[in-house]
Amino acid sequence: MKKTVLVLGLIAIVASFGFAGGAQEAGGAGAGDVTEFVIGNGAEPESLDPHLVSGVPEHRIMMGLYEGLVVPDPETATAVPGVAESWEISDDGTMYTFTLREDAQWSDGTPITAQQFVDSWLRILNPETAAPYAWFPSMFIKGAADYNAGEAGPESVAVRALDDRTFQFETVGPLPYTLDALSHYSFQVVPLHAIEEYGSEWTLPENFVGNGPYTLAEWSPQQRIVLEPNPTYWNADKVQLDRVVFLPVEEDTTMYNMYINGEIDWATNVPLGQLEQAQLRDDYHVSPYLGTYYYVFNNGREPLNDPNVRKALSMAIDRQLLVDTVTRAGQIPAYSMVPEMTGYPGIEGLGDDLDTARQLLADAGYPDGEGFPELTVLYNTNEAHKSIAEFIQQQWLDNLNINVTLENQEWGTYLNNRRQHNFDIARAGWIGDYQDPNTFLDMFITGGAMNGGQFANDEYDSLIAQAAQMQAGPERFDVLRQAEQIFIEDEMAVMPIYYYVNLNMIDLQKWSGWYANIMGWHPVGDIVGAN
Repeated sequence: MKKTVLVLGLIAIVASFGFAGGAQEAGGAGAGDVTEFVIGNGAEPESLDPHLVSGVPEHRIMMGLYEGLVVPDPETATAVPGVAESWEISDDGTMYTFTLREDAQWSDGTPITAQQFVDSWLRILNPETAAPYAWFPSMFIKGAADYNAGEAGPESVAVRALDDRTFQFETVGPLPYTLDALSHYSFQVVPLHAIEEYGSEWTLPENFVGNGPYTLAEWSPQQRIVLEPNPTYWNADKVQLDRVVFLPVEEDTTMYNMYINGEIDWATNVPLGQLEQAQLRDDYHVSPYLGTYYYVFNNGREPLNDPNVRKALSMAIDRQLLVDTVTRAGQIPAYSMVPEMTGYPGIEGLGDDLDTARQLLADAGYPDGEGFPELTVLYNTNEAHKSIAEFIQQQWLDNLNINVTLENQEWGTYLNNRRQHNFDIARAGWIGDYQDPNTFLDMFITGGAMNGGQFANDEYDSLIAQAAQMQAGPERFDVLRQAEQIFIEDEMAVMPIYYYVNLNMIDLQKWSGWYANIMGWHPVGDIVGAN
């Protein structure tokens, strides 16, 4: 017997709430009778092609322009119907069959078919696409990893169109988190007809074709991206905003001041210098966030190829002092990669232990830091990252007699250098793609595209692969815990620093449809004026 999820029209019923009259004056732009919602989005996106991006700023835009088989519920961030109106999952949890909506179409009126999903997923997996997130569907779909590695052809990938409206794929094992993961943009269907016609220029506003609640009206690089309602969207009646504007504001202080001055409606972070002021306001929102802030060690470079060095660097940091005096927003010191999750036992990690750190450094051949080379810490431009890096720089100098230099780079350059292993130590953060410990661990398998630190351990790889073949339950969690012990306690491949909290500024007396959730996902198609 198969488990069947029948959810026809659920979004149309649940999400058609809120403002339903004429347009209201709203938004930071003073738009008159136009309902405009302006977002301080952080960095300029790498691309508007969902197969060529890998960051949180891009994800916010993708949720407006595109829609996959499922979408995240705005309150829980769990999967609800998107292009697919219903689905079936086989008893062994490995075969997924989706029925597409009859009225699903692209913004140019072209119908969306199951074959387009097949071709789109093969596109991101094609090694010639060089998709930075191709590793993610490769971890799910049977045969995908071999194709992406160039070791097999596209026919090896277990995706198929049974007819125009029925799409089916097979997973590598009974992965209990598959459905929620499908909300991610790496599983997005893309307009191959537009890509074929316009090539790399298909994401320009004059050529753009999408299938989300909004379509692209303007893209002025380093200035703004403007979305307007997509009239062909299957649930267009729920879309209430006339314009959504994304501003690439990298400096949190600038973003905060723009918010206070009424120039933006949603500030996606709060600067350290304004935390105390913000915390007194009703429009300040802090909530748990399924994410870990950490530093990546380049395991392939001396002296960072020595686990004793990596452990010494980690154990010499007073994380509690860091979150108390630098970040100051309720972050939790992290000694493991995986944040606390229901049912997962987790690991203790190695903690802060200055005496042990000094001994480990001496064991590695650098007593009291003598002879230790000067390394560079790379981070992307942001006041908070700079303050954290300066704190850690001083801790390593005071506690281990080690000097490091700091280097900041703009978002795109920083990401490229991390992917190319062109760094000594790099700031990183990981927000879970789904609510399971595996999302913090599977990217570090040997040769993984997101494994910028070049960590490699056969036993770790084997445990991650074993967990993928197991049903949900305590036994599976125990296998993942063993993998995390190797990754952190044995190898210290990365240095966990703290678990995130989600910091936002938004007036929920003015806007509805925006909810704090552990994933930090806020689909703009669900945001409306609250009146």
